[in-house]
Amino acid sequence: FWAHSYDATTLLLDAIAAASYDDGGTLVIDRAGIREYMASVTNYSGIIGLLSCDAFGDCGSQKITVIGHADSNDIATSNANVVYEYAPGGSSRGGGDLVAPAETLFDYGVTEDTIRVGAIADLSGIFAPLVIQIMDAQTAYWDMVNDHGGIDGKMVELVVLDNGYDVPTHLDRYEAMRDKDSGVVFLSQSTGSPHTAAIAEMLIEDDLGAIPLSWYSGWPDPGYGKNVFESYTNYCYESINAVDWLSKNVVDGEAKLAVISYPGEYGQDGAAGAKIAAEALGIEVVYDGEGAAIPGADQTPVITGLIESGANLVWATVGPSVFAEIFGGAAAQGFTPIWSGNSPTYNYMLLATPLAPALDAFYYQSAYALTWNSGDAPGMKTMVAELQARMPDKPLSDVYTYGWTEAMAAHQILETAAKNGDMTRAGVVRAANETVIDYQGLAPNQSYSGEINDFIVRESYVFDTQADLFNVEATVADGGSTGSVMMAGGPIMSDITRDHVYEGACFSAG
Repeated sequence: FWAHSYDATTLLLDAIAAASYDDGGTLVIDRAGIREYMASVTNYSGIIGLLSCDAFGDCGSQKITVIGHADSNDIATSNANVVYEYAPGGSSRGGGDLVAPAETLFDYGVTEDTIRVGAIADLSGIFAPLVIQIMDAQTAYWDMVNDHGGIDGKMVELVVLDNGYDVPTHLDRYEAMRDKDSGVVFLSQSTGSPHTAAIAEMLIEDDLGAIPLSWYSGWPDPGYGKNVFESYTNYCYESINAVDWLSKNVVDGEAKLAVISYPGEYGQDGAAGAKIAAEALGIEVVYDGEGAAIPGADQTPVITGLIESGANLVWATVGPSVFAEIFGGAAAQGFTPIWSGNSPTYNYMLLATPLAPALDAFYYQSAYALTWNSGDAPGMKTMVAELQARMPDKPLSDVYTYGWTEAMAAHQILETAAKNGDMTRAGVVRAANETVIDYQGLAPNQSYSGEINDFIVRESYVFDTQADLFNVEATVADGGSTGSVMMAGGPIMSDITRDHVYEGACFSAG
């Protein structure tokens, strides 16, 4: 861009401000957007009055020139290569050549002006209270992307379907997502471990990629989750990290571990990790309730087993409602060990119930990413500011980070595909395998290429629960806290996790 006067420079800077956006610290300037902005300007008033051309159409210094190639050592050639001129008396294209990228390829889920991204989400099942908030954050993220010009000049359309945390329903919803006419190019969320496992082979057949709302340790295995692009560490490693850290830093005396979980890939993968840690650390498992906590069932046998075990550390891999029933029932009978569990076990809104004092005293929250408004990472500052602007009246939630980072990952993958000039479904999968996801400090960065043991994420976080920091009436606009205080100053990684050689899932139903 060549502005021929101070006033023209001011106009050009206004145009750049209107047609540019920040992408992970890189200023992206849309030439077409600048040209569109300038072409719409009339009667622009500068410090010497209105920009204008004379009666003979000579605009002199009152113009902005776009040249195709600038070379300070060859001014004459550069100036001759005029691509476009803006002037108040009329804009025109020049005869120069601007090097432009090749046309982007696409097939299903992408058109000339739209990119359809899908989410098969639990909006009515056992994890709905958390997943709805995760999708709120995803929606806000994609709105932000669209407000800054979209991807490759295309707007992102987020297509969300409810699976009710039911595998047959998930399969039905996937049929809509894979459709070649009205389907999507990528799934930025697939809720559930067994649900995502049910579509894993079809994802490969359809050249579709998916980010699971599931941290099953099987996803990094290319023989199982080739087109499933996991976020963060897995249930198994999370359990190892937390059991190790809590037993050494919080539990008073020799640790005695109790394990409770749902049946299936979620519950038993987390339980397996807890027991791997116990074996490596020489911790006695005094109650093994792996698979014993059945959603919708009477939890009295589990509560009784815990109380009779004498455990001083409990690891849970369940959902918030079942956890509240078991935790509350045991606490009411005087059972007061240290408690923790895989991230989906806990919901900060339990601090708005009578369980708050016991949670404050005995519960440590494990997580894969930073909780709401914790720390000063650049990504946290951006997320909080954007959500405050876009959904100020929503309640606080730790899981906004999960939705935001799911969308960050999908966004960066799609940007790579666009840069490669290939936004076909297969091209997006290839792009995922080339992309290093930068979460801007919200979570450990992620990649999917190379040797598994080199790229698999092994870190997780532990937070103390402090009920007095949480105000149930607070909204996103208030900032505030969900009552979580980071321990250890950042992510933790057990030596057991660090040294573990990944050869497949810690738990496999088959």
